[in-house]
Amino acid sequence: MDPRASIAAIRFGLGRRPDDPVPGDPVAWLDRQVTLPSPQRQLPGLAAPLSQAQAAALYQQRAMATRGENGPARREIRAATDGDALGWVAHCLLSDAPFQDRLTNFWANHFTVSRRVPNAGMFVGPLIREVIRPNLFNRYEDLLLAAARQPGLIVYLSNGRSSGPNSQAAMRPGNNTRRGLNENLAREILELHTVSPAAGYTQEDVTSFARILTGWRIDRGDEAAAFRFSNRQHEPGEKVLLGRRFPEGEQGAVEALRFLARHPATHRHIATKLARHFVADDPPREAVARIEAVFRDTGGDLAAVSRALIRLPQAWAPPLSKVRDPLDYVLAVGRGLGFGPDQAEWLVQAMEDCGQPLWKAPQPNGWPDVATEWAQPEALLHRIQWAHAVSGRVAQRRDPRGFAAATLGPLASPEMLREAARAGSAQDAYTLVLVSPEYLRR
Repeated sequence: MDPRASIAAIRFGLGRRPDDPVPGDPVAWLDRQVTLPSPQRQLPGLAAPLSQAQAAALYQQRAMATRGENGPARREIRAATDGDALGWVAHCLLSDAPFQDRLTNFWANHFTVSRRVPNAGMFVGPLIREVIRPNLFNRYEDLLLAAARQPGLIVYLSNGRSSGPNSQAAMRPGNNTRRGLNENLAREILELHTVSPAAGYTQEDVTSFARILTGWRIDRGDEAAAFRFSNRQHEPGEKVLLGRRFPEGEQGAVEALRFLARHPATHRHIATKLARHFVADDPPREAVARIEAVFRDTGGDLAAVSRALIRLPQAWAPPLSKVRDPLDYVLAVGRGLGFGPDQAEWLVQAMEDCGQPLWKAPQPNGWPDVATEWAQPEALLHRIQWAHAVSGRVAQRRDPRGFAAATLGPLASPEMLREAARAGSAQDAYTLVLVSPEYLRR
């Protein structure tokens, strides 16, 4: 097998399945995936993926359950969102367009909405399917605008509670329940989703942007729980952000988001994140500069950026250096062993046991993408324990060395193959393969 075929499946995909065809031209194989993704497949034995409307109904149900302390309703909601997560893992296990799914997981982490906030949790799956995937290869400003209007981010970052200090809602006579300005969404868009602190924005910019975004909320009384602009909560008047003036009203926020998406600091920030994800924890300057230039010159065309990524020479240079996070590692093992939807629940639990519960990032900045966070002794011990357990399930199926050759190809080192051959049992041999540097890295 051509080493580039293995690298394409591991670094740009989610790991090889044993029956995957070996692409003769790995770059062309990846190029063919730069197209509008197919809908997430509906798999037997698993619940259908939640739609935005169904998530909205759960949101309304959650609000009523919270007020009434309705335990059964809460359990029903959790079961529905758990089922949605299982469906996504099963989709990734069987996917024949894994570059699309790796990019989907990257952007889902970039626009983190965490199930640790129950009122936001039901919107994670719809965010992935109805915002990220349809915009995977559109312009970044379109993706940013769609994400900022999705109920998940609005609820997760509490923008529905934000009212301008001079808004109609704040100035209403007898109003004793003023919630005031909430800066969460504004701060995270600036810090995480667009320009980053490298742009040199100030606290005044954060406050001004929060005022621009007042009125961006969802309507709790609407069963669709769709985005709605509330003029009553919106801070009137012109605002200034990073030296630019924006008009009042919903359109002012749209203009501000597009301005931020097109900002040179945003190009650099996202280029760095993509190069870090696909190349190295400390990405080469040349790789970052190349992606940044494509981002800038194409107006944020994510299809062009994706094609540039797969043409970075640094991304094809062995040995593989990126430590897989638990999501990536568990999916790669599951795909390599040919697991299907019936194993999805066990794999989701494995992700949690290894320190990365699915869609439950602890903070809005998402899960880290560097080895120092995932190569700690305790974290590696959990992986070894899980690898030994999964090896016990499959040890009689096939030769561990054949498994290594099928999933790693020429990236499997002679040393690893030799030690697997010397192992005292098939289970131990499989464990050695699954915890080898070749399998722990991509």
